[in-house]
Parts: sequence; C-alpha cells; structure tokens
Amino acid sequence: MSRAAAAPLAAYVLHSWDWSETSLIVELFTRERGRVVVAAKGAKRPTSQLRPVLLPFQRIAVQLGRTPADEAAEIHTLRTAEWGGGVPPVPAAAMFSAFYCNELLMKLLARQDAYPQLFDAYAETLAALAADEASALRAFELVLLRETGLLPELGSETLTLAPLAAARRYALHPEAGLVADADGLPGADWVRLEAALLAHHGGALRAACAPVSTPLRAALRGVLHYHLGHARLRSRQVFQDVQKLVDTASR
Repeated sequence: MSRAAAAPLAAYVLHSWDWSETSLIVELFTRERGRVVVAAKGAKRPTSQLRPVLLPFQRIAVQLGRTPADEAAEIHTLRTAEWGGGVPPVPAAAMFSAFYCNELLMKLLARQDAYPQLFDAYAETLAALAADEASALRAFELVLLRETGLLPELGSETLTLAPLAAARRYALHPEAGLVADADGLPGADWVRLEAALLAHHGGALRAACAPVSTPLRAALRGVLHYHLGHARLRSRQVFQDVQKLVDTASR
C-alpha cells in the first residue's frame, strides 16, 4: 500500500528536462526532503498552471503525489506547484552565479536527504547576489561544505586540534584540512568565519567573507574540485566561454 500524499513542500527548481512532448522531469531542492525528482505532467502545455511556476530561482510550494510503494523509487508525481513569493528576482548579471549554486547542489547532495539550514542559506544567497556577489558565493560554499560534512572546524588545526594563532597563516587543504601555511589566511580570519558559521547567520557570514573573498575563493574551490572529482561544473565553463566572447568583441 502507498502512503497518503505529503503536505506541501517549500522548494526551488534546480533543473528540468523534457520527458515527453507535453511533460517535464524536474529536479527540486526542498526544505523538508532535500533533492527530489518529480514528473510534471502536462507542464509544457501553453494552458498548464505549472508552466509559469516551474522556473529556477523562485520559491514555490509543491505537493507531491502518493509516495511510491517502493521507497527507493526516485521519481514522484508533481500534483501542484504555486509561487511562494518572498524572494526578489535574481539580477541578470548574477544569473551564472545562481546556476553555479544549483549545479553544486545537484552534484554534492544525495537525493532524499533534508538539509533545512542549507535550504535557508540558498534562499538567502539568491537574495544577496545583487548586493555582493563574491561574498554571497563564498558564504554559500562554506555552508554547503559544512552541511555536507566536507568542511573541517575552522577554529583549530585539523591534525593537531591546536587553536589557531590569530596572526599565523593557515591554508585549507582538501585532504589535510587547516594547516599552517605562509600562503594561507591569518588565523583570525578563519576563526571569524567559524564563528559566523556556528551562529547560522547569513549576514554575519557574508560580512566575514567580504574582506577575504578572493583568497577564500581559491581555497574553497580547491576543496570543491577535490570532492567533485571528475564531475565538471558546466556553469563555470559556460561563464568562461561567454566572458571570452565579450572580451573578443570589446577588442
């Protein structure tokens, strides 16, 4: 027997692709159930109520059909989807960064695992991209790595557990964690980032990222690349290709 239909879920569309001439398969990021894949029947029809709602970067409320009898089944039926409001549109200039966030979620999160704090951080990131894109991305990457268990505690050396010295520099290595390194960030910066992470305060975390966003970018990208393995990020490649076209046209 299948279970009763679930209550509405807060969700964002991460990706969608054609299923048939009239329907879509949609990858959702929900607060209550994490990544969920749904079949949106008839969503491509001009008169479908789902068509204007199943768009990326806008908060929606979705209701799924009955959970399949096979709990391992990954595709659910989408019954309803309504605009949730509360999030301003992502500006065009930040669209690549928003797609980058979506791609990270799809490649690093297992399906059917809930990450409510990461969901909230993602919503905050979309709203913050217009104000300070670099800091918003660094803060999102930190929360993503922490919530998925890929980020060590940033207030101490990973191998020795010794507290960080404020003026001494440390680098974040994918395998060894935080280690003393003259090319790294001062201990005070890492400690500030850790405090903001523990406070679960997006604004404080973005503020902590702001003065170190450039060196932090390289450190976090190294960790992300290590854990992504051979999974290439298409959004970054697309951005680089577009940037090359813009640079060529401006010459």
